[in-house]
Amino acid sequence: MTTISEYLFHRLHSLGVQHIFGVPGDYVLDLMDVLTQTPINLICNCNELNAGYAADAYARVKGLGAVCITYGVGGFSLVNAVVGAYAERVPLVVISGAPNSSVKKTNLLLHHTTGDYNLQLSIMEKITVAAVSLTIASQAANQIDQALAACLHYKRPVYIEIPQDLVHQPCNVPKNQLCSSLKLTTPETLPEALEEAVEEAVQLLNKAHHPVILAGVEFHRFNLEKQLLQLLATTGYPVATTMLGKSCISEMHPQFIGNYVGALSRDNVRQRIETADCVLCLGAIMSDMNLGIYTADLNAHKLINANSEKVKIKHHFYQPVYLGDFIDGLINKLHKKDAQTLEFTPAADVISTSFTPQPENKLTNGRFYERINHFLEDACIVISDTGDAIISTMDLLMPEETDFIGQAFYLSIGYSIPACLGAAMADRDRRPIIFVGDGAFQMTVQELSTIIRHRLNPIIFLINNDGYTIERVIKDGAYNDIQPWKYHQIPQIFGESWSCEVSTEGELEIALAQAKVNTECVSLIEIHLDRFDCSHGLMRLGQAMSKK
Repeated sequence: MTTISEYLFHRLHSLGVQHIFGVPGDYVLDLMDVLTQTPINLICNCNELNAGYAADAYARVKGLGAVCITYGVGGFSLVNAVVGAYAERVPLVVISGAPNSSVKKTNLLLHHTTGDYNLQLSIMEKITVAAVSLTIASQAANQIDQALAACLHYKRPVYIEIPQDLVHQPCNVPKNQLCSSLKLTTPETLPEALEEAVEEAVQLLNKAHHPVILAGVEFHRFNLEKQLLQLLATTGYPVATTMLGKSCISEMHPQFIGNYVGALSRDNVRQRIETADCVLCLGAIMSDMNLGIYTADLNAHKLINANSEKVKIKHHFYQPVYLGDFIDGLINKLHKKDAQTLEFTPAADVISTSFTPQPENKLTNGRFYERINHFLEDACIVISDTGDAIISTMDLLMPEETDFIGQAFYLSIGYSIPACLGAAMADRDRRPIIFVGDGAFQMTVQELSTIIRHRLNPIIFLINNDGYTIERVIKDGAYNDIQPWKYHQIPQIFGESWSCEVSTEGELEIALAQAKVNTECVSLIEIHLDRFDCSHGLMRLGQAMSKK
């Protein structure tokens, strides 16, 4: 007879989950015992927040991630990671152990609780699309299936709470349900709304002389990248991506012009987007950071804005209209425009000239990222932390089969090191390349030990610019100072690794060569930059904000 816990892990494994991240605790130990007897690998983290970040990145690569934690102290430590996954539409399954069901009927004050045994569930209900506490064994299988289906449909977190006394309870699931695949609802589209949305959009696009596509994160989440390529081939339009949508298309594609993030964007990208006579915005989250802290200038009268469930054209709303169906409708109706009349410069032209290092010169932010643009190779995973790192990496060109991961909406500092663990576990064939500032590194550095424990081989660029540079640009003060560490020595504390520090262009060349061939363990390169040496994007943003 299949137990509730066995059924849950069976479902997750059938959906492609091969690793679950977590931290042990007495309320979840029985559940973890069952997990270790399944084909899924349990990856134990240093704390629950890191486990959540790792599972988030795993989901961005694999399509679904899961984290398993204990009750109270575990669940509440995890909350920030769950909120980030909710904000950025990441399908994450949160599994929590809980005290015995019988305890809820008493007034006992148990450890890790406040005495309110619905508190964790009530909090999780507000930051997930489905939250359930299993109480009746005969209903558990259906509740699990409904939660997982919601996670995959909405691409947002769900929460499943399992009391200790239900872990080994048989769930009495019919054999045909155990063997069948999870029933997933297809995205809804109203045919009449779709027809009218496509008709109005095609009219605007056909009249336009300089249209452009702005692609967002939902191409990643809903696996619509191939449809984007087909739309580009059909129309010939140039395409830019939002920061969250970065790498939803190979940035070596001849029609890709760069990332558009308002004032943070390169001047030619910003000009091409903001002077377009029609912007076809597809799958983008219109957040402040995605729009360059609202320095973006997108004329509503020239904007077609389509998301996963609706289309907005000028002041007209069409819903429900699934994004994939809307793109198919455009492909069937639009025709190719002459590339010369569209007037755009491919982003790949940025690396058309070779990089010549000046060995004795002190390394600067601009020169470092210019060199990295020539260092990245096909089939890797680039991960950037919050801060100037994510703004600097915005203009790095992602080669073929290279994914970019960064919290470009929620912006939780410290995300990148645990995310490196999750992404590396999700795809062992692609090497992670990490960019993290010194302040962000201090938040979650302990997860480097888990990366070393599992013999992963990322290249980590630790940008040491003496504190919170992005905050200094906004407003400087003593609160932006942090204790200086000897960052390049830290990996040696955790285990087998290679690391160094560089201050000149010549030292960087030596370090890059060593890191490239060091494929057996972690490589960490500490990059020393001046305190106010930041990206051009951050400087552009500061200038734009100072004018407001």
